[in-house]
Amino acid sequence: MSAPAVFDPFAPGFADDPHPHYARLRAGSPVHRHPLGFWILSGYDDVAALQRAPHSVDEKNLVHRPAWKNDPAGPGKANRPMLGLSMLDRDPPEHTRLRRLVAATFTRRAVEAWGPRIEALVDDALDRIADAGGGDVVAELAFPLPFTVVSLMLGIPVVEQARVRELSGTLVRALEPLVGAELHAQIRAANHELTQMLREIVVWKRSHPGDDLLTALLIADDDGDVLGEDELVAQIMLLYVAGHETTVNLVANGVLALARHPEQLRRLHSDPGLAAPTVEEVLRHDPPVQLMRRITVEPLLVRDEEIPAGSFVLAALAAANRDPDAFGPDAEEFRMDRPDAHRNLSFGAGVHHCLGAGLARLEARAALGRFAARFPSVTVEDLGWNGRINLRGPARLEVAVR
Repeated sequence: MSAPAVFDPFAPGFADDPHPHYARLRAGSPVHRHPLGFWILSGYDDVAALQRAPHSVDEKNLVHRPAWKNDPAGPGKANRPMLGLSMLDRDPPEHTRLRRLVAATFTRRAVEAWGPRIEALVDDALDRIADAGGGDVVAELAFPLPFTVVSLMLGIPVVEQARVRELSGTLVRALEPLVGAELHAQIRAANHELTQMLREIVVWKRSHPGDDLLTALLIADDDGDVLGEDELVAQIMLLYVAGHETTVNLVANGVLALARHPEQLRRLHSDPGLAAPTVEEVLRHDPPVQLMRRITVEPLLVRDEEIPAGSFVLAALAAANRDPDAFGPDAEEFRMDRPDAHRNLSFGAGVHHCLGAGLARLEARAALGRFAARFPSVTVEDLGWNGRINLRGPARLEVAVR
């Protein structure tokens, strides 16, 4: 009798393709307590229920602290990205208050107004790729598109792209499971440097206001409630980093999926109306964020297991999105016309549903739809993954196009 499957992101082959591992986990141990002290869920219904439930994202509620959550520099908000003050780490009512202050920028009407600008940025990138006969999709399209858009939305000058990309790439590794002491130190250093950069931008913006999100946050007043300086910087950092990191993966994963399925690429080339369902299938098939966390605030019964209150729970979105019980026996396959792909769990649900989901979808629709319209034939010449377990995606995707 074989031993039960245990989540092991360091298993051979996981870095290149984690999905066979997630399939074994989902089939053999859909809910289990890891030897290092956290719980992991991998079935669609279980993950969907956890997303909707009113459990916590604030680690102050941890009672059963996993071994890998013991930061050797000591606990406390000083060792947490953005001082633990961003919406990502806050529960209602603090989360509700912070989200309300930025929500107007992400309404459907406000997001759709960016459509022409996004399409122009995509076309510029595709012109460069066409002129060269190919290139690195990440460097030419997947990174600069969302980075430029979020910079424009915030009213931040598009400068120091290379350094910000390096810092944000390190910072988001705080979302990784099993963070060691050396990586903790790197995350703190990146957090400090990016925080100082944004504090300087806030000072500059106070004397250079504009019609942008950062100016709106500076003057935001919700019945006399305004953002404190640290809270302000934390929300800007979250929007700045989350506003491009996940979309980089979404666009690059989409181009890679189309290149690996040339018949579907040709179909999208012939029918631009398939861009929206293609994005939903990319989100389902290889989500830009593969794991989600919650801290239980009361005992949680999942199947026959009771997870105690105060436990750290990882929900494997990448596993749940390929659950055959939810998406049928061909759930492992990429199928751009899958009718229920929109049921993917990649942007969360409930109060913590991703605020920027509409913008990410808009950018990905423009990028993938216009890419396919320009290039009905694509060959992958080189591929390198970014080395992350959670925000997993290509760091390099060299293609030749025709």
